Amino acid sequence: MSRFLKIALATVALTLPSLALAQGKIAVVNLQEAILQTDVAQKRLTEVRNGDDYKADKAEFDKLKKEFDELVKKFQKDAAVMSQEQQVSARQKLASKQSDLEHVTGKLQQAEQAAGQALLQEMSPKVQEVLRELITTEGIGLLLQRASVIHADAGYSITAKVTDKLNQVAAE
Repeated sequence: MSRFLKIALATVALTLPSLALAQGKIAVVNLQEAILQTDVAQKRLTEVRNGDDYKADKAEFDKLKKEFDELVKKFQKDAAVMSQEQQVSARQKLASKQSDLEHVTGKLQQAEQAAGQALLQEMSPKVQEVLRELITTEGIGLLLQRASVIHADAGYSITAKVTDKLNQVAAE
């Protein structure tokens, strides 16, 4: 190899690490998780779950789930001795009970999601402030939303730091 080529390669090899440092580090964040793990979010979800409508839906869910499980167990036990008509009737009962369960599950999830969405909207300005602060203090040159990343080691995630900072901001 020529002497010039060796010097050029050595120069490139020595400058690459400093170029990477100059651009800042890469990090990922799951904003939804960061917000929903805050003390404020946990308190709000507890309030939703302690609401009368939610409790009534949860009790109905528990009752339907128990009935569904009993029907499945009975069907599995008796299916071999059931006539074709009895099997069709039992399957229809199971399908009806499963449909009822899915409806109640949807109501429970909708209540939690509505509270979560309201919280995300409410905390958005604080999140932006916390992100700006972390980007500056951590020297982050590229911040990616966790959902758009195929793989990132845990060391790249700043989600817990965002949650901690949000808890500190809320406490002030």
